[in-house]
Amino acid sequence: MNSGKVPVNVLKRSVLRQLKNKRSEIANSAGLGADCAIFEPFSEGQLVTCVQEGVVELQCENDLAEAEREDPSVMPMRRFFQKCANNLATAGAEPVAAELVIFLPESVEEPELKALMSEAEGIAAELNIQIIGGQTRVSSAVRQPLATVTGYGIRKTGAVQMDVRKKLAGQEIIITKWIGLEGTADLAARNQEGLLTRYPAYLVEEAAAFDRYYSILPEAATAVKSGGCTMHDISEGGVFAALWEMAEGAGVGLTIDMKKLPLRQETVEVCEYCNVNPYELRSGGSLIIASPEGTAVVEALVAEGIPAVIVGRFTDSNERLILNEDEVRYMDRPQRDEIYKNV
Repeated sequence: MNSGKVPVNVLKRSVLRQLKNKRSEIANSAGLGADCAIFEPFSEGQLVTCVQEGVVELQCENDLAEAEREDPSVMPMRRFFQKCANNLATAGAEPVAAELVIFLPESVEEPELKALMSEAEGIAAELNIQIIGGQTRVSSAVRQPLATVTGYGIRKTGAVQMDVRKKLAGQEIIITKWIGLEGTADLAARNQEGLLTRYPAYLVEEAAAFDRYYSILPEAATAVKSGGCTMHDISEGGVFAALWEMAEGAGVGLTIDMKKLPLRQETVEVCEYCNVNPYELRSGGSLIIASPEGTAVVEALVAEGIPAVIVGRFTDSNERLILNEDEVRYMDRPQRDEIYKNV
């Protein structure tokens, strides 16, 4: 397609017609001749927003799509929406709406745009999110497809105020499911042939299917009802980066027991083969919860079928300590995600 706004007929046929999911909170969506989306007035609650951006994967077979598969920074469109929904949930908000901006290189044609929009609407419908507007442009300056998703949620009045800047000292640290899920799935998919020479097919297939765990909405909702104070979605940089960010944001220290950090055996094997550190590997699908009632929150999560464990505590010192049996070491500042070592 040529540089500039996509033609009106392409916009109508391959973008706007794909958008079907509706929410009662939205009075009007942006669209052809309508520059803004309008929310219905709400007398209770707060509007919460977040943004996810990056290089988006094309669902087609061409040279550009093949090159994308070798780049670990590239994500499928559905993951942008899931990450936004996860972030909103950590603030105690229900995901409601999203705006989507797409920049495409000139080599991308209408069927590929339509496939991107169909994928976006598919995950939006799964999450019960209405896509309320955005922009779709083609530019000769763009080498790979870029997407930005802005998510909107509503946090009900009286909901626990999830804010990392709260005083966290003394609160227990809970981690749900297992760390490294997102990175394990990506590494298993990209290194499948090599992994199958060392491990049984069932292990490799299970590791590649970890994307089914990406949503943290169920555990966030349970935590809000059960005494969770502050939550943080573990993503780029892995669990060490997420813990450091929470402590730094609140101006506190922490102590964690490395042996208690939950790891799937598939993650251990895939990371060993790919020579990456699972503790610094993107971990979408796992949630950190800080709570003064850690045991009660864990019990509530387990009752809902969500694995969870207390791994440590935030402290009133500036020290951020990792305990590993008799060894004690200081937590480093967040490093570049380990996924980029496997290129």
